[in-house]
Amino acid sequence: MEKLQTKATVLIIPGLRDHVASHWQTILETRLAKVRSVPPLQEDKLNCAKRVAAIQAELEKIQGPVILVAHSAGVLMAIHWAARYQHAIQGALLVTPPDLNDVWPEHYPAPKTLRKAGWSPLPDQVLPFPSIVAASVNDPLAHFNAVAAMAKTWGSVFINLGAVGHLNPASGFGPWPQAEQLIQQLDGQADQPSLIA
Repeated sequence: MEKLQTKATVLIIPGLRDHVASHWQTILETRLAKVRSVPPLQEDKLNCAKRVAAIQAELEKIQGPVILVAHSAGVLMAIHWAARYQHAIQGALLVTPPDLNDVWPEHYPAPKTLRKAGWSPLPDQVLPFPSIVAASVNDPLAHFNAVAAMAKTWGSVFINLGAVGHLNPASGFGPWPQAEQLIQQLDGQADQPSLIA
């Protein structure tokens, strides 16, 4: 199968579960020609500063513009990264960010635990690059309105994905073809009406 060509290199930033074979980010990585992924931490996996440093380490290996593709806690990592570092970021696709002020299901780390690991407070600033925040109306980790508020704070285009849960294998995803369309929009090469207007 022919790989999707982009002018920018795509950097995939997984959430706390890192690389799951059936996750749309892992599948997306196999579909792209110019792509890297932030590798999982081997220890102290909840440490936010170490997660952010791993993003920076991967970016330092990339020449030219980059599109960030982050999911779940990976979005929070990207926001922390943007507050500390600079790079030639073409744009960012930020998918179903969790709300650190919400109560999460039992099989996820407690927001209180993440606060102790440096995840909050989340930087409260407009991102210095174009971004799209994609939200679900029934995400168990964040209320839709909370994600809309995050998008407004970050200066992001906000899109409603409908009822897709947390957009992960537990919610039935799997491949997520819309990611490729949104990446093309951020890459500035889509030959179709804007999906983010």
